[in-house]
Amino acid sequence: MAPRSLILHRLNSYFSAQIQRNHRLLSSASSSALHEAPSSSSSPSTSTSTSPDAVHMTENCVQRMKELHSSEASSGEKMLRLSVENGGCSGFQYVFDLDEKTNPDDRVFEKEGVKLIVDNISYDFVKGATVDYVEELIRSAFVVSTNPSAVGGCSCKSSFMVKQ
Repeated sequence: MAPRSLILHRLNSYFSAQIQRNHRLLSSASSSALHEAPSSSSSPSTSTSTSPDAVHMTENCVQRMKELHSSEASSGEKMLRLSVENGGCSGFQYVFDLDEKTNPDDRVFEKEGVKLIVDNISYDFVKGATVDYVEELIRSAFVVSTNPSAVGGCSCKSSFMVKQ
């Protein structure tokens, strides 16, 4: 094999193995979340506690969500949804969306009237994490500023690796 094709072959093998590993981690988190999901209640659980496993919001995050609420013309109040997906430069990536509804398997964290929604599968990856809103020269965005479940990640804080 030519040196270039050898490198491409090795990179392909490496990334294939990483994708399979991440898929297994997501699958195992999915099955554990199904076993832990509350079966007696059909509504999402809301938490304002200071539990170490709660997902926290900084003052910047709360303030930005309040600004978004005040500028929003629609009658429905938006909630910040945090989910974890397979991908990103470190294996998993954080995804933030604004949502108007909750699902039965969601966990809802509230601070000063602002709600953060995390589905049960993603919750296993962000237990005890802190969500912040940052304004930088190149972007303004919601980010996960600290995550006890992560061992590494990229510098833009949009992707991470999990502890094994």
